[in-house]
Amino acid sequence: MSAITWLTEAPPVTGPGLERSPSAAPRVSVVIPTLNEERNLPFVFERLPSSLHEVIVVDGHSTDGTVEAARRLRPDVRVLHQRGRGKGNALQEGFAACTGEIIVMLDADGSTDAAEIPRFVAALKNGADFAKGSRFVQGGGSSDITALRRIGNRVLNAFVNSLYGTRYSDLCYGYNAFWWRCLPYMRVDCDGFEVETLINIRIAQAGLVIHEVPSHEYYRIYGTSNLRAVRDGIRVLRTIALERLPTLRRAWAVVGATRTAVS
Repeated sequence: MSAITWLTEAPPVTGPGLERSPSAAPRVSVVIPTLNEERNLPFVFERLPSSLHEVIVVDGHSTDGTVEAARRLRPDVRVLHQRGRGKGNALQEGFAACTGEIIVMLDADGSTDAAEIPRFVAALKNGADFAKGSRFVQGGGSSDITALRRIGNRVLNAFVNSLYGTRYSDLCYGYNAFWWRCLPYMRVDCDGFEVETLINIRIAQAGLVIHEVPSHEYYRIYGTSNLRAVRDGIRVLRTIALERLPTLRRAWAVVGATRTAVS
C-alpha cells in the first residue's frame, strides 16, 4: 500500500470504543447502500469477513426483495430504510448509525470485494486515519472501468491534486475505510455519487493521515449501474469547485435551500 500523509494534528479520540480496553481489537462496521440489489447481495455477503461487528444496509426504496434477501442472508444485519435519496445521503444515514470504531464503505453490486476489508483495517491499525482504495496503485485494478470513466477520473484526479496539493491516484473510487473519529471532518452533506470526492477532499483538508490501499474493481454482477459518467462527472467537478471556494459553497447552499422551500 502507498502512504499519503498530510498530518497537521491527530483527530480527537471520541466516539465508540472509549469504554473498551485499548488492547481490544477495533470493531468494524460495514455500510452498504442498496437499491434493487436482491440478486447481487448473495455474492457480496458471501465475501464478508466473519469477524465484523455489524453490517448496516441502507436501502433506498428498493422495489425488489433486497431487504428480505439481506435479512435472509445475514439475520443480524441492520436495515435502515433511507429517508432521503442518493448514495451520498445513504452513506450519511449509515455512518450516523454505526457503533464500531472502524467504518467501511462497500458497494452492493459486487464490484467491490468484501474479502479485501482486512487489508483496509490493517492500514488503519498501522497508523492511517483514512484507508483509501485505489485501482491504480500496484496490486489494484479494474475489470469494469470504461475508457470514458478512466479519462474522466484521471482529469478530475489531476485537478484535485493540483488544487489541494494532494497525491491521490484514484479520486472517484468509493471503497474506503476510516476511524469513526473522522466523521466530523467529513461532514457528508451531498446526495449523489460525488460523495467519494467530497469525502476525499475534506479528509485531505483536515490534514489526516491517508494510506492508499490496492483494490480490484469487478464488473457489476446483475442489473444496471445508476452511475452516469457525464452527469455525475459534472457533479464531481461542481463539488471540487465548491469545496475550494467557501463563499461559492455558501451561495450554492442558499440556492439549494430556496429551491427546497419553493418545491
